[in-house]
Amino acid sequence: MADNQTMLNFYQNFMEEVLFAADKETSGWTTEDFLTSVMLEYLEDVGEVSNPIICPFRGRGLQMSAYAISEDYENVDVFVSIYSDNNVPRSVSQTDVDAAIKRAVEVFHRATNDLYTAFERDNDTYEFAFSIHENKNNIKTVRICALTNGLVKPIPFKNLNLNGIDFSFNVWDIDRLYRCVSSGKMRETIEIDFEEKFNTTIPCIENTSSDKYSVYLAIINGNLLAALYDEYRDRLLEKNVRSFLQVKGAVNKGIRDTLRDEPDMFLAYNNGISVTAESVAIIRDDNGKPSIKSIRDMQIVNGGQTTASIFNALIDKKISTDLSKVFVQMKLSVIQSADAMDEIVPRISTFANTQNKIQVADFSANDPFHRHLEELSRTIWAPAQSGLKSSNWFYERARGQYADMLSRESTTKRKKEFKETHPLFTKTDLAKYENTWDQLPYQVSEGAQKNFRRFTLRLNEHKNFLPDETYYRNLIAKAILFRRTEQLVHKQQYGGYRANIVTYTIAFLSYKTAQRINLDKIWKEQALSAILEREIIEVSKFVQRVIVNPPNGANVSEWCKKEKCWEAIKEYEYTVSDALQKELISVERKTNNPILQSSGINSLTDEEKELINQVVSISAETWFAISRWAKETKNFQPWQRSLLFSVGSLVGRGQKPSIKQATHAMKVYKNAFEKGFAI
Repeated sequence: MADNQTMLNFYQNFMEEVLFAADKETSGWTTEDFLTSVMLEYLEDVGEVSNPIICPFRGRGLQMSAYAISEDYENVDVFVSIYSDNNVPRSVSQTDVDAAIKRAVEVFHRATNDLYTAFERDNDTYEFAFSIHENKNNIKTVRICALTNGLVKPIPFKNLNLNGIDFSFNVWDIDRLYRCVSSGKMRETIEIDFEEKFNTTIPCIENTSSDKYSVYLAIINGNLLAALYDEYRDRLLEKNVRSFLQVKGAVNKGIRDTLRDEPDMFLAYNNGISVTAESVAIIRDDNGKPSIKSIRDMQIVNGGQTTASIFNALIDKKISTDLSKVFVQMKLSVIQSADAMDEIVPRISTFANTQNKIQVADFSANDPFHRHLEELSRTIWAPAQSGLKSSNWFYERARGQYADMLSRESTTKRKKEFKETHPLFTKTDLAKYENTWDQLPYQVSEGAQKNFRRFTLRLNEHKNFLPDETYYRNLIAKAILFRRTEQLVHKQQYGGYRANIVTYTIAFLSYKTAQRINLDKIWKEQALSAILEREIIEVSKFVQRVIVNPPNGANVSEWCKKEKCWEAIKEYEYTVSDALQKELISVERKTNNPILQSSGINSLTDEEKELINQVVSISAETWFAISRWAKETKNFQPWQRSLLFSVGSLVGRGQKPSIKQATHAMKVYKNAFEKGFAI
């Protein structure tokens, strides 16, 4: 009964997350779509999926809630949701699950044909359908996953191969999610029986001299390691390693070359992998020599790049290597105490990767930056507005904190009042606001989790930076700016790609105003001015046109993830309205008033300030002259010529450019004179 009650509490908190997401969004989604969004956030943490795209689509005999496509288009995930509005989780029949999966399979099947012709190019579903149609010959695996807040009895799905594509099917219900989360690992435990699954065992050397852990040294064959990665993918990688791989992306060239040219030398050249586990089963031969029969909770804490590269060598026809000749050394550390897992495993991961000179970001919610921000959010209240209660923005440092606080409110009315008084923002929200303001919309477009990792890597470059009250107030102003822009863009009914339009619109305004939008005014009023809102709408119009018309008919989502897209947006000739110019902070006011300063992770150094002053010391006429000369002689990129004009405009108005503008402008300035430009 206690276990059931605990699961019931989890369900109620989970549904609070879903309903809160529905309350704060204006995307036109149904509650079922918000169920999809929240559940996929959990599954991305678990490692079940990477960069899912919420894409609700319903048609006759067709249904899709979200999808994920690997960069090489070889692996496709299609998610379909089954939602029920109940205070307690209800049973979902196999008939309902089978019907939902069948509708999702039909979406994929239609997409390989001509489904894309049913949509306009600026529709989210068009991109999925067109991508599948264009790359159908590359697709090797399709995973259909049903998501539900109900309870589903185990279903013995059978994998299928249709037209050379391997189809697999699975269900994530609320009980499976609860068991995953309550394990304390935020991932499903992997249990691998090598003898049963792969008809082999792994000979090893054992050392059990410590009462905290045991170590087993072994040599593992390349085919076996590739098969493990093929089966479990990101679930096999400890979170820091998984995060690192997703940020870096590319296969290591040295590993690839060795696999292709000298597979038999791999053991000599490669440092191998480091693995942790909860337990192992050891069997012995007649002479007492040990072999690993099975491993419970296997996690690769160092060597993720090696593992992924070996798997890629298996499927990449260009490499074409015999993995039977490849061997990898493995150090397996079995942690004896469950209590010690959270302490020891991260240390093994950090130390192992540091020794190999890989700077892996620490994505822990316990980082001092996040703890300080949490403390600020609990004590700082926003100014009360006329006729409204004062608000206290709630920073959720660790998942579940907000739902836990909300569950303490006894009535629906009190819960509603709590939500209104305590607007929620999360770590991924934080990264979205900051990277947008710092003009990195192409990183924001990579998805919430990946963008958060990007932000963390930036944060790690400023290890001593801790948020203060000024930083916090400016951050909330950025949150208000972002959320109101979401609402304004939604009202324009562009059809799709709202998230991309929003981040690019704000980034462009940040760029064009040299980050001089008055954040302090937004904080004090907890709202945007009518003038700023009109400017946002105008900018969003051309941003949308550029985004949905990528060069050479490219994939829109992939186009938005490229810095070239940002450069194309910046090239657009646009002049900030006089009305907004009057609202902007003057450079002098911003410099002299600490409340108006950025106070962010990109605070200027003395050298950066000197560079900006150097740019300002050059006359506006000179900047304009270089811009005209570059255009006439076709020197430099269009975005660089546009930058020169923008800097000239700023200098002419007695204003200063941002450090990014100053850096690029000075490079072009010096290069112009080297090419023969003369005043």
